[in-house]
Amino acid sequence: MSTSTPLQLSLGPVLFYWTRERYADFYREAADWPVEIVTLGESVCSRRRDMKLDDWLGIGRELTQSGKQVVLASQTLIESEADLRDLRKLCDNGEFTVEANDQSAVQRLAAAGLPFIAGATLNLYNPATLAVLARNGMQRWQAPVEMSRDDLTRLLDDCAAQGLDQPCEVFAYGHLPLAWSSRCFTARRHHKPKDHCRFVCQQYPQGLALRTQDTSREVFTLNGIQTLSGACQDLRHEIPGMAEIGVGIARLSPRPEGMTEVVTAFDAARSGALPAPDPLALVEAEICDGYWHGRPGMDNSRINWRA
Repeated sequence: MSTSTPLQLSLGPVLFYWTRERYADFYREAADWPVEIVTLGESVCSRRRDMKLDDWLGIGRELTQSGKQVVLASQTLIESEADLRDLRKLCDNGEFTVEANDQSAVQRLAAAGLPFIAGATLNLYNPATLAVLARNGMQRWQAPVEMSRDDLTRLLDDCAAQGLDQPCEVFAYGHLPLAWSSRCFTARRHHKPKDHCRFVCQQYPQGLALRTQDTSREVFTLNGIQTLSGACQDLRHEIPGMAEIGVGIARLSPRPEGMTEVVTAFDAARSGALPAPDPLALVEAEICDGYWHGRPGMDNSRINWRA
């Protein structure tokens, strides 16, 4: 499947726990970046309460004035009635479309007749499931982070054959979100219980590296209850190919440093102004793209193997 529609760039929600001042500074800069879509909100842990819904709405209004399409992300792991109350408030915000990262969000939005974005954690692998969600208000969907280019190509072709034209978004840059748990691994690292964590994850604005004992290789990044990849996925050199198979949006996951350079590089990639592939990272982090090529996720095609 190919498309003549220009590929858009989106800024995903901040996955890490930052201070209010860092959020404000980050989105002040983001207002001037060449991204069309910005997703806001706390999608990881309900205990991160520095930013309230009204705070996100305020940032969203400012970004809207800068020409951005704003989306509010729902929490991925719903664990309590308090989480459900917060989810209801989010879904009923009355201003911005919600990214549903959990089936409870899908149910709430569909029952209210509200449009929504289907997050990658809904694990959408076939056109039948996408058709059901489309009938219930899905406007856009995200491919699972481990889905390869070949599998996604087949899925997009099947969707086109069935008349499903909702845009697909691919996680193109950042530490890959892999798993969520009721336990907080960052708190455990500091010998604190989850309910009395003292918000130690805020000490790690780009997560806590988990290394192997034998080689000290960073295999995972701990982010409270979330486990991310140790390396950053970097698909900037795959952007032309994404557009060819029908991907509509490339998602860039925020990090505290170097995002201006990341956005600039991806904007250049979609314009065709990109140098030949090289093994250099945009920021000081190991890079990977294995999943996209149907290999182990931590692989880097420009170093470990040749296609």
